[in-house]
Amino acid sequence: MAHNINYNEKTGRYSFFSVQQKAWHGLGQIVEQYPTSEEAIRHAGLDYEVVKSPLFTKGSGITETADGIEIGSNELEVPNCFANIRTDNNAVLGVVGKDYHIVQNREAFSFFDAIVGGGEGILYETAGALGKGERIFITAKLPDYIRVGNGDDVTEKYIFLTTSHDGSGSITAAFTPIRIVCQNTLNASLRNMTNVVRIKHTSGAKQRIENAHRIMGLANTLSDQLQGIFNDWTTIRATDQEVRKLIQLALCPNKETLELIKKGAEDEISTMFKNTVNDAFAYAMTSDTQQMDTTKGTLFGAYNAVTGYFQNVRNYRDDEAKLQSIVLGGTAQMKGQKAFDLCTAFATDGAEILNLN
Repeated sequence: MAHNINYNEKTGRYSFFSVQQKAWHGLGQIVEQYPTSEEAIRHAGLDYEVVKSPLFTKGSGITETADGIEIGSNELEVPNCFANIRTDNNAVLGVVGKDYHIVQNREAFSFFDAIVGGGEGILYETAGALGKGERIFITAKLPDYIRVGNGDDVTEKYIFLTTSHDGSGSITAAFTPIRIVCQNTLNASLRNMTNVVRIKHTSGAKQRIENAHRIMGLANTLSDQLQGIFNDWTTIRATDQEVRKLIQLALCPNKETLELIKKGAEDEISTMFKNTVNDAFAYAMTSDTQQMDTTKGTLFGAYNAVTGYFQNVRNYRDDEAKLQSIVLGGTAQMKGQKAFDLCTAFATDGAEILNLN
């Protein structure tokens, strides 16, 4: 499986660190203790600055001189266009406009330090840079857990932040709960509440990062509500047939397939989709992590079948593609949200929403 972690030729190190265990194919620096933000920046190779530099292009022209006419070339500045450049190695990370405001890597870490009061209680677990250093990511673990059932099934609470220096996208911070026993990312947005805060790269970006403690309030509110919802789902029984139907509806790729599912026309459904459903269903039925009292034969188990399939079964082109799919609004995150919404409806209306009765 490929990776796209930045390799710094100057230092001879990959721009990545992880606490206690190897990740991303064992590249990067492994540290035994959770670092401070300053230490994490160094461990991850993110201690570089980015500057905006005017962009020039080669032009040709005719110049009259005392000796006659001279044909040559000259540099022309491209108006309102700038190159974002790493000052440590002069790598060009992207082209941006005049209003683009650079958020330095240290400022991205200060986002976390600000929301929890100087870093107390927050644990920097992974951080790194992709490509030439144009995209960075940080994963920080928050104190306490989401506890389901008798307390053995716990979900750790994380905030994931990513930002770029190439002019694409916004600064994104997301509340990302991860179920420990099977490393399922249980992303879920409740009605009228999203788990993501986005901040544009404009002149006010730094101030908004410093005041982005609302993501902490969001994380606390979401985790409290999710704990109640997940515990409720462990008490709602779901038959094997109902679990399979929930998986089908959650993973359904298009309207045509949805109509076939509703009609019960299994023979007309594509083999690829059938295999996907079978893999997710097998994960739900046979995985040791799914056979806990909280998941076996429960609505919570049906939800975990979908999230667990994308996290632990499906193959991805590379780790960056997996990150995009699960955390950054890709297919896995959307299908996980669909499963969450279906399970919410099932908890309220029962099997009627599956057209089984």
